[in-house]
Amino acid sequence: MVRLTLEEQEMLDGKQGRLKQVAMENIVRYAQVLGASELCRVTKATVFCGAHNYLEVCKSQDFHEVFSKMNLARDERIPFDCVDKNCYVQSCVAASDQYEYKIFDQPKEVFEKNSYYLEESRKAGVIIAGSCSPYLMGWIPVKGEHFVTTESGVTILGNSLWGACCNADGIEAAFWSAICGRTPYWGYHVKENRYGTHLFHIKAHLDSSMDWEVLGKAMGKRLPLTGCTPVIEGNFEGVDFVKLKSFFTALAITTNCRMCHIVGITPEANTLEEAFMGHEIQGEDTIEDKDIADAYEELCETKDGSVDLVSLGCPHYDIHQIQEVAEYMKGKKVHPGTRFMVWTVYPVKAMADLNGYTKIIEEAGGTIQTSTCPVTIGDCFLKHYPGQVYDSLKQSGSVRSDGSAQRVYYTDKYHCMDAAVSGRWKEEYRWKKKF
Repeated sequence: MVRLTLEEQEMLDGKQGRLKQVAMENIVRYAQVLGASELCRVTKATVFCGAHNYLEVCKSQDFHEVFSKMNLARDERIPFDCVDKNCYVQSCVAASDQYEYKIFDQPKEVFEKNSYYLEESRKAGVIIAGSCSPYLMGWIPVKGEHFVTTESGVTILGNSLWGACCNADGIEAAFWSAICGRTPYWGYHVKENRYGTHLFHIKAHLDSSMDWEVLGKAMGKRLPLTGCTPVIEGNFEGVDFVKLKSFFTALAITTNCRMCHIVGITPEANTLEEAFMGHEIQGEDTIEDKDIADAYEELCETKDGSVDLVSLGCPHYDIHQIQEVAEYMKGKKVHPGTRFMVWTVYPVKAMADLNGYTKIIEEAGGTIQTSTCPVTIGDCFLKHYPGQVYDSLKQSGSVRSDGSAQRVYYTDKYHCMDAAVSGRWKEEYRWKKKF
């Protein structure tokens, strides 16, 4: 039995409209399956809007019919015309750029359909942000705030770095919560469940964001597939947000964990004792420099070949990262046979324009893109580029797993830019862990 407040019961009874009623019905069923006895209020959400490929299984040109079947699990047509007024809802990356389609080899009808889907979502109250990095646009949940998201990296960032509360609920459940402003009170929404399970002693030297990102992979190889909340302790000097978002995103995609305590840094782990909340340590391990170097060797193609696409920015770049790219590329030229792209969010792109960074990158032969990413666009774009280079473990891993390229290289952003200029992959571009 799920206990409901008066307002929640009114939604369930249909007094606030059919859309909220169905969303609440789904949330209540979800809570029953999970064994949750009550719901909690959700005040932030990111949702997966746009005309994504998986939606094509619903043979309809009507957005609201597709939304009803695919996201609400109903055969009746229920217009998606509102989200909860107390919930700050942003869209994640979409299946197409909002301004361009030819550069991505997409048919015009795909572009127009995506624009139509986004416009209908905007009318419902979703803020069209088009990013996997909503925190770059002010979407930052604070300690104790309950949120939902379709992004694994945002889930673990919110739980770990800000002490906010979220589970990995999925695309459909995120929409239900955005509509009715509720989610089952279970998992990481419950304070008592947010304790650490596995302890890692980090003896490796973590200097760069790449060090931190590959650390996520090295840890992931040693964690169980489910039911873990790692805790790491070590001498972490010079840590910053870019390094942490790289680490958390990599950890999220190489494991199923959705929270990680860093002793002395994250809000619920001022001490080792606080991180474990009195619970027994279920596993203990040590990560050294060699472990990180070995983890990298599994992530980068070993064969030399042409570099046809270089993509920077997953998660999307902030303005300082773009500044670093512009400064490095100033006076250089991208190889004529190579496409060079930097990915960010709309406001940061405007800042890059204002500060002259866009001009420098374009003069070098590259572009700054928003709204989406190579993997989200998919095969219609990626199939044209046999050799692809990424500075993102997440992006390179996704391309490698779906077979979208013949060769996938992964290295730090500066070697990525070197590869874009030369047009060929060289052994010297491989990232080398400094011991």
